[in-house]
Amino acid sequence: MAPYDSDSSEGEENDFTETNVLLGYASADANGEEISRLGGRPDWLNPEVPPSSALARCKVCKDMLVLLLQLNAELPDRFPGHERRLYIFSCRRKSCRRKEGSTRAIRGVRISPDAPAVRSKEAKENKPVKEAPPIPKASAQGIGQAIFGVKPTSTTTRPNPFATSSSPAATTNPFVPKETQPTNPFASPAQQKQSPPAEPPKAASPEPEPDAAKDLPKTFAETLSLNNPQTHGPPPPPEPWPEESAQPEPYPIRWLSDAEYETLEPVTMPKLPAQNMEIDSSDAGGSSGKEDKEVFESSMDATFQKFADRVGENPDQCIRYEFSGQPLLYSKTDKVGALLHVAGEDNVKVTTSGSKGFLRCGNCGAGRVFEVQLTPHAIEELEIDEDGLDGMDWGTVIVGVCEKDCQERGVAAGEAGYVEEWAGVQWEELTAKR
Repeated sequence: MAPYDSDSSEGEENDFTETNVLLGYASADANGEEISRLGGRPDWLNPEVPPSSALARCKVCKDMLVLLLQLNAELPDRFPGHERRLYIFSCRRKSCRRKEGSTRAIRGVRISPDAPAVRSKEAKENKPVKEAPPIPKASAQGIGQAIFGVKPTSTTTRPNPFATSSSPAATTNPFVPKETQPTNPFASPAQQKQSPPAEPPKAASPEPEPDAAKDLPKTFAETLSLNNPQTHGPPPPPEPWPEESAQPEPYPIRWLSDAEYETLEPVTMPKLPAQNMEIDSSDAGGSSGKEDKEVFESSMDATFQKFADRVGENPDQCIRYEFSGQPLLYSKTDKVGALLHVAGEDNVKVTTSGSKGFLRCGNCGAGRVFEVQLTPHAIEELEIDEDGLDGMDWGTVIVGVCEKDCQERGVAAGEAGYVEEWAGVQWEELTAKR
């Protein structure tokens, strides 16, 4: 067989690339920062009225969780008048690791009475429901300045390609309880005022909904339950917080006082020397080329390699932030990766669509978008005072939040409310642990 000549042309050198991802770095010195940090105990929007302790309990052992991240997440360009904070908690018990519910996320929000969302709600309560104004897009510069006071290095303001696009609003108001809606959603007001018919109406069908759900395939019924959360009625009464002495020991405080937009080095293709490669097509003993190829590909994890390479360019980063952006997956084969990864594409699904993407907001039913994720260096910062290697073993913690930044049900304008958000943990491979 003729020899195969491999020759790769030298790639052209590019300028450094600055992305829309804001990287946060930890430090023992606050440098004037008062909110955004790793570790410590949470500072609530209203210290006098904390959220229910049920939001910060491990779903496995029922013990209180400890704080991993507290982040000032105000986005004045996107959500004017919204005071926002994000909290990520995790269980300290080794027996709870790798179990769902051992890591949880909370979004705290306090909406000013003068905020556009509040005024829009008040107007809708007195007037026919009309199309809501589109949510303004937040520029990359606005996000950085709001959270860390960081400006992009470029002189021009870049639009965020992952920002939520303007779309017509729904005809129903997510803030209006469903109990106030008409009993028959298909009947017009004129029809409801008509006189009763001559013949008595037929008896209503015997509530087929519960029985019909039992007849559905399990996976489809689960999808309906997950993507259509029930928002009827007031939230359960808050549970009091135990005394600090009865809570697990918190991690040491490491302030997120330094941040910058992610900068990637230029990618160059090295020139490879010409090689003569003889391909053996004989049927002699030993494994075939196809089998070798399958074994080689199975030993590679392109998604993890991309994660490692990307994080490795800024190895001291502790968080990656980009509202409505693209999270960096640690793996595409675990539960979180399978949920978010789009087959055949080098990105993830960032909004709910069927069984793919972030699950919908359990408070208002709106879609969720990516906002922040923790990176492995955060573990080193959090466990800086601990001995041994038997610490946290996640690769990344991804948080998806309500795209409308909804308020907790029953909380009035000007008051602080708290909503649990989606937290997906991608764990290290057990085979990699020694």
